[in-house]
Amino acid sequence: MKQIHLLGATGSIGTQTLDIIRHYPDKFRLVTLSFYKNIEKGIEIIKEFNPEYVSVGTKEIAEQLRSHFPHILIDYGLESMVQAAAYESASKENTVVVTAVVGSVGLTPTLAAIKKGYTIALANKETLVTAGDLVITEAKKNNVTILPVDSEHSAIFQALHAGDTREINRLIITASGGALRDYSREELEDVTVEMALNHPNWSMGAKITIDSATMMNKGFEVIEAHHLFNLSYDQIETLIHRESVIHSMVEFCDYSIIAQLGTPDMRLPIQYALTYPNRLPIKQSQPLNFADVSTLQFEPMDFDRYPILSYAYEAGRIGGSMPVVLNSSNDAAVRLFLEGKIKFLEIEKIVYNELKEHNLIKDPTLETILELDQEIKRKIFQEHERR
Repeated sequence: MKQIHLLGATGSIGTQTLDIIRHYPDKFRLVTLSFYKNIEKGIEIIKEFNPEYVSVGTKEIAEQLRSHFPHILIDYGLESMVQAAAYESASKENTVVVTAVVGSVGLTPTLAAIKKGYTIALANKETLVTAGDLVITEAKKNNVTILPVDSEHSAIFQALHAGDTREINRLIITASGGALRDYSREELEDVTVEMALNHPNWSMGAKITIDSATMMNKGFEVIEAHHLFNLSYDQIETLIHRESVIHSMVEFCDYSIIAQLGTPDMRLPIQYALTYPNRLPIKQSQPLNFADVSTLQFEPMDFDRYPILSYAYEAGRIGGSMPVVLNSSNDAAVRLFLEGKIKFLEIEKIVYNELKEHNLIKDPTLETILELDQEIKRKIFQEHERR
């Protein structure tokens, strides 16, 4: 039985992870979990799965939960999330830490779990985007496997079973195009939050859905792929694929292309990360019916239409602290957009300006990364308040 530590239990990836655990109680046991402030959902999860340790966002929520569950260890704040990630499980070899939190808050707990030797099922993009070199170095040092949960990286990971990394010509990461894929640049001027959140294929959290609409999500995935698969940015391409049936492809040196296909259901990559190197049937899901698909469309990526993707490529190539600036400025800008304080196209303007003004730090430490993240967000919010 695998011991599961779930960071971000009440979010989109978290709830789908719980669905898999629910259907395979003989395979998985939820040992620890974290959530921020959705106490109603949190109580339901704790009642159903009876974990040993719970991390929450605030002291008030922790005190409420302690009155309901006096037999469970409950704490709050970042240190408690670190404890949830690195909690002493029954078996180190069979412990999988699912990092499903959104934002740079997932970085420190993930590194703590790596140092404990736990397998990482990675759904937190910021971990590799902001600190990829540090994380991969630590994983190698501790002989830790990082299993991608993103559908695109899971597809590449699965396709790589057909060959060796040294035989790769290129990775082809597919993108649906997001909720606004049929809008012109002019039409994007008046996009509302509701319009940007209306994703045609996937059901995801608000932040990642907006990132999909700007194509920043794909930019993050390019940087992640660079670190996960140790390939140059010139070997990583992006392609619009509206149906989201082919989740990504690998082209080998003999020009053979191996693709992973499936219905747009995030439980597939989540479950594969939990069961790897084996597979289990996905319950309450549907197989891909090729007769229903009929057509698969592909379009070249338009960097003029999606300039933020080009910023991500450039930040990744420069490296150092640039990906931190990319992530932090985007995080702040998306939050302002979701709160109705800026227009949609201002997201990419904010990111561009921060990257342009930043003085590169070549080899940032973890402390530098975390400080820079907060500094950039604080600067953007303060500038907005002064408008």
